[in-house]
Amino acid sequence: MPRRSDAKQKMVDAAQALIRERGVTATAVSDVLERSGAPRGSVYFHFPGGKNQLVIEAAESHAHAQVEIIDSLAAAATTPAELVSAYLEAGRAGMIESGFGRGCGIAPLVTEGEHGDEQVTDTARRGFTEMADRLSHHLVSYGLGRQSARSLADAVLAAAEGALIMSRALRSDASWTTSRDSLVAYARGLSGVR
Repeated sequence: MPRRSDAKQKMVDAAQALIRERGVTATAVSDVLERSGAPRGSVYFHFPGGKNQLVIEAAESHAHAQVEIIDSLAAAATTPAELVSAYLEAGRAGMIESGFGRGCGIAPLVTEGEHGDEQVTDTARRGFTEMADRLSHHLVSYGLGRQSARSLADAVLAAAEGALIMSRALRSDASWTTSRDSLVAYARGLSGVR
């Protein structure tokens, strides 16, 4: 029998995966229970705030995972262009691996908009801010000015979100490749490299 913390993490992971595949509205707690293998009572024990609390924790987990990816890619990169390329390439590879079926674990909290829950909206805001802050931090460490680094980080995340949508709709990775190539050129320009 899994420990309580294992059941909770399995539920968060299952919710995150389902939200990335289906969105928030189409993700039922019963689906989370089925995918995670957790008993029904686990919902009330681990998530007394119900589905909203589960959605919030899944989005926070997604943002945390993205920050870890950014840190890992930044450790291997030596320039802004290398980090931009690696991040967008990782997104492209993940989309192909999912058979063009995976979206963002945070965006549905905003785009579905029917929840009206300020905590949910704040979670999405914090998640995107944490990701942009981390990208910007690494871009500054490569020598970009703070304003240029933040501008580039915002553009990278906006391009990734757009590429997620387009690649799912078109079942093609072309939007990832185009975004990567354009933003790598922009990063090189900001770095004074041609």
